[in-house]
Amino acid sequence: MMLTIWGRANSVNVMKVLFLVEELGVPYTRIDAGGAFGRTRDADYVAMNPNPSVPTLVMPNGYSLWESNSILRFLARTQPGGEAFYPRDPEGAGDVDRWMDWTLASLNAPLRDIFWTFVRTPEAERDLKQAAVARDNAERLFRMLETRLEGRDFVTGRLSIADMALGGFLHRWFNLPVERPSLPNLRRWYDALLARPAYAKHVAVLPLT
Repeated sequence: MMLTIWGRANSVNVMKVLFLVEELGVPYTRIDAGGAFGRTRDADYVAMNPNPSVPTLVMPNGYSLWESNSILRFLARTQPGGEAFYPRDPEGAGDVDRWMDWTLASLNAPLRDIFWTFVRTPEAERDLKQAAVARDNAERLFRMLETRLEGRDFVTGRLSIADMALGGFLHRWFNLPVERPSLPNLRRWYDALLARPAYAKHVAVLPLT
């Protein structure tokens, strides 16, 4: 039996999980849910995940898990080869964890505001002042990553689940219609991710919708 990932392919949080399972070579089945597909308020889905959100992971033994970063950690701990993307030593794991948590605590909000303004909101209804504030906040945060990436190929040195958690937001940053400063380390990192077949397949190939 294969593990199952519930969630629409164009969800930034589903993308990161698909990125990891492709890198691991783990067989899986994906079932569309969320957004236009609905399902997240149906009784069988709520039994797996009480939040109307995706993704939800269901293991062959019936164990279910929600919250995308928790899913990344779980799969990296339990699947063969996972240690390559999530170190077992406490300091290495801590370095990965802090960037994953920073993604949700800091970067998620401004990128969400920009995305919703230019992708999900009709032009006549857009709050461009709010979007400008979000853009400025996003730039400030990406400048932190620019500094962090100096002398590093990936956020923690080698490809990890921290890059997977950040990767969808990075793709949005480079493809949303906003002004972006020249950040060469950030661009180099984005290009390195684009060169990964799993990232190209599950993150970069999809239009922003």
